[in-house]
Amino acid sequence: MDAHRPLKIGLFGFGVVGEGLYRILQQTPSLKAVIKKVCIKHPGKKRNAPEDLFTTDRDELLNDPEINVIVEVINETEPAFNIVSTALRNGKDVVSASKKMLAEHLSQLLDLQKATGHSILYEAAACASIPVIRNLEEYYDNDLLHSMRAIVNGSTNFILTKMFEEKLDFKQALLLAQQLGFAESDPSLDIEGVDAVNKWTLLLAHAYGIISDPKKIVFTGIQHIQSGDATVAAEKHYEIKLVAQAKKLLNGKVAAFVLPQFVKSDDHLSFVKNEYNGVVIESGFADKQFFYGKGAGSFPTASAVLSDLSALRYQYRYEYKKLYHHAPLELTDDFYIKTYVSFDDWSFIPKEKFEWIEEWHAESDRKYLIGVIAFKELQNHWWRENKTSLILTPEPIIEDVEIRKLKKKSLELAGIS
Repeated sequence: MDAHRPLKIGLFGFGVVGEGLYRILQQTPSLKAVIKKVCIKHPGKKRNAPEDLFTTDRDELLNDPEINVIVEVINETEPAFNIVSTALRNGKDVVSASKKMLAEHLSQLLDLQKATGHSILYEAAACASIPVIRNLEEYYDNDLLHSMRAIVNGSTNFILTKMFEEKLDFKQALLLAQQLGFAESDPSLDIEGVDAVNKWTLLLAHAYGIISDPKKIVFTGIQHIQSGDATVAAEKHYEIKLVAQAKKLLNGKVAAFVLPQFVKSDDHLSFVKNEYNGVVIESGFADKQFFYGKGAGSFPTASAVLSDLSALRYQYRYEYKKLYHHAPLELTDDFYIKTYVSFDDWSFIPKEKFEWIEEWHAESDRKYLIGVIAFKELQNHWWRENKTSLILTPEPIIEDVEIRKLKKKSLELAGIS
């Protein structure tokens, strides 16, 4: 695409993000990008744009030779994939914000980009206004990228903030999030961690060259967190956040998951409040770097779409350097985690699976323990059932060599050689 050639855009979806992009483009004439047509699902709905801009015929956009970019911001996964794949085959570049579609079809989309020579950009699908994908793609070599930790879902972060700072219970905080537009009427994708793991799947591809089905990444959301867990966290001077984490281990493989976590008050992520997102990247020589910005909303998300449109004017495309130009890394479950588990009944907790238990409280109706367990023991999902709440401790990942040292030290302290 010629850098000086105007962008003629076919837009799918005119909801919060689509309308936000329409407004932003009206205020940025220097970009020389114009929306030629918008495909919508419900033609009778009142919209703040000229009626002749809209159509319900997707082919009007996909087959128009003047339209050189398709922007896709709809909520339905399979229709979104169909739109994107058809656009690429029809010689059009694509910008998408559909994280679920991208995560579930990433491997196919990589093949399509190779086959067609056209680009799909999706900065808005990860952390809305935070330009994290392009930074991972361009700045960090995977040999030097030690770890990433992130809050990537604004809805759950808003709820947790209200639980801690205003002492609301979970249901009250969720209702407030819905009233303010930070959570959907059906919030399950957010609060159960599905949205976060889809975003994390995309970031793993650009950080480490890992192409994974999101269902293969261990995750949960905040649906099982109890008010008592928040009380325990406050007593220990922690906060609770839904944290997506990835760490390169000594064996060269990557530990990755999306789970609730206790966060210390001086942790970068403790400063991420309400609907904001934050990403902490630790690399070999730059130490820690912190990205912070709004993770939801009309203009913040549309601003990321705008950035991708601007990049397309200069023929920018993701090169997937960690996948194609380095040896891509692999996910592993061969490590240990230190975790807090709260529950009502001891009989539902596999105590024998823990390497050791450091702390336990069993006096009240709601009980809890803090202990170390092999990560692979989370695969059977016992911790998602029977009102059990699992929250990782700060710095939860423990490698095998560290386990051996800790066991040796505990034996020495016990007087056993």
